[in-house]
Amino acid sequence: MKKHLSLPRQYPDDLERLQSYPVKLMQHQKESTLQLVQKINHIIANSSATTLMLQEIARLLGNAFKVDCCCLVTVSSEASAEATAVHWCADEYLGMPHSSEMFSTESLLMDLPVLQCAAEPFTIDDISTIRNSLIVGGQQLPLPIKAVLAIPTRFLGQNNGVINLIKFQSYDWSDSEKQLLKLVESACAIAFSQVNQLHLIAAQQMHLQKNGQYQSLIQQLTILSRSNLELNQMLKLAISSTAESLQADRGLLILLKYTDPLFRTQARRTIPKAKANVVAEWSKKTQGYSNSESETQSFLLSDCGLCQRIFSDSGRPVIIDDYRELQDTLTPTALFAIDELPAVLLVPLENQGRILGFIVLQQATARNWQTAELNLVEMVCAQISNAIIQSQTLRQVQTLVDERTAKLQSSLELQAKLHEKTRQYVQQLRELNQLKDEFLSNMSDRLRYPLTNMQMSIKNLRLPGITADRQARYMDILEQECTKEINLINDLLTLQKLESQQERPQLETIDLNNRIQTLAANLEPKLAAKALSIDLDLPQNSLTIQTELESFNRILQELFTNACTYSEHESMIHVQVCHRVEQLADRVIIKVTNTGRGISEEEATYIFDRFRRGKGGRWTPGTGLGLALVKSLVQHLNGAIAVESTPIPDSQLSQVCFTLSLPQFSEESEL
Repeated sequence: MKKHLSLPRQYPDDLERLQSYPVKLMQHQKESTLQLVQKINHIIANSSATTLMLQEIARLLGNAFKVDCCCLVTVSSEASAEATAVHWCADEYLGMPHSSEMFSTESLLMDLPVLQCAAEPFTIDDISTIRNSLIVGGQQLPLPIKAVLAIPTRFLGQNNGVINLIKFQSYDWSDSEKQLLKLVESACAIAFSQVNQLHLIAAQQMHLQKNGQYQSLIQQLTILSRSNLELNQMLKLAISSTAESLQADRGLLILLKYTDPLFRTQARRTIPKAKANVVAEWSKKTQGYSNSESETQSFLLSDCGLCQRIFSDSGRPVIIDDYRELQDTLTPTALFAIDELPAVLLVPLENQGRILGFIVLQQATARNWQTAELNLVEMVCAQISNAIIQSQTLRQVQTLVDERTAKLQSSLELQAKLHEKTRQYVQQLRELNQLKDEFLSNMSDRLRYPLTNMQMSIKNLRLPGITADRQARYMDILEQECTKEINLINDLLTLQKLESQQERPQLETIDLNNRIQTLAANLEPKLAAKALSIDLDLPQNSLTIQTELESFNRILQELFTNACTYSEHESMIHVQVCHRVEQLADRVIIKVTNTGRGISEEEATYIFDRFRRGKGGRWTPGTGLGLALVKSLVQHLNGAIAVESTPIPDSQLSQVCFTLSLPQFSEESEL
């Protein structure tokens, strides 16, 4: 029934106002509708896609339509997405009795035929006409609902939610209210879409997280099966990991001991004579294993109808969502405590037609075991079955090997292998012994000569009548030799510290051009001693790098010193600096190239090892710590270093290039 507008009493005879009134009213309704849509869009634009956004829209619609309650329910076509329902209620009804039940209306509203209509308002003038829809779980909710105006929202051609306007008294919904609800439907559909998308992403993330946990469990069991753990210990870890991953309340691992050792399950429906032993039990209550470690829990297979079902059902898993709802009783053994843990999943451990035992997972409440969970447990069973067979095989093989050890030891094949191993060990011992001798010799020289010079200087300082100039000279010698000793000890300590402790570098911003120019200037005395020159190829715009200043200085000092030491007289050292992007990361590349004796492929494999010295023409006195320290410092700064030796045609010399790569910015600064 349409409602007729009544004219204002103050203008009963004014024809002009009578004619203009409906036009102004329609204009006012149009403006109100536009404002309402704009407010909804404003809420969507300025709120995160959560239930708080829907709550604000519900409040706005409830006040705009002047209803007692507004309920917004999201609907998703994705099975993994979570439905969301929010409610708004007028202030005068917030404190009424049964308010908590009143806000459980989504079960009612989702059962209404509103979703079947094609984006048209659905009205209920009197809720008593659908009283049967109020039955939820066998109980009638005390809902104070009398009239409902609802419309489904559609986004990209699919229903994604429902808008429900509720009156607590019988009410005749007008056409203007239905039209207004239809106009705001598209704006609300956008809000529902955002919430559904957020829930879908969360569900997908949860699914990926579970898949990651499941894969991690399988990898963990694979590692356990390959480890040297004793079998029972491995089985305990396996059942505890599986039960925890699936959030079960209890986990049992049961192995069977057959009366007939040759029993196979080709005749699938035959129930064998066997004894079942619980070798591992995990409980969520205690967060650990069973307390009965000294006494093995066991039962006869003939006493447990639940375990017999595995054999009678051709080895298929036994899945019980809730034992209390079963019509037929499986007479499980008392060990399962089926009254306390009615949800049961029992999966056989099978290998080549022989059932080795079972994995049992139980839950205190009814549980619907998902397909992914069943697949996971079956994979775990396969891993455990393989581990059991491998353990049994290894024991048999070990027994056989122990019996034949004496004969195998006398065989020529074993003698040849032992001879080859011995030869390799002897060669390694010789190399290690040579390295030890070289190290002791180098360290002896490095420690003895400075000490000898210091001792001589001290004796000369004690001579009577020594002049001031000679005193100053001897003091300089003492200081120089003492500095050498301190640097050597510091190098050894730095190497030890870098390898034993993983400290984060103390980063600071460095102007690369200025730093390299300063280090090159400090190199002038060494360059002049061999008539060398240095060429700096630096970027026109100076680069900055975030790194540890002390480590960076030491790396370049060692590289520059190494270049000076092994360069030919009157040659040039080239230093090139550039910026490069590698694997989406900014890096600074520094190349130090000198002309001198080449580095063989064999030397290149150990040139950065500590105490290893170059051979032949590249040998010079030293401890062999310089490049080893460089490599450790570069790794400390998350960088890389490599060496390349390129022979010069028609010459015995080579171009030796050390390439240093360092991250321009630290990971922390990028974040």
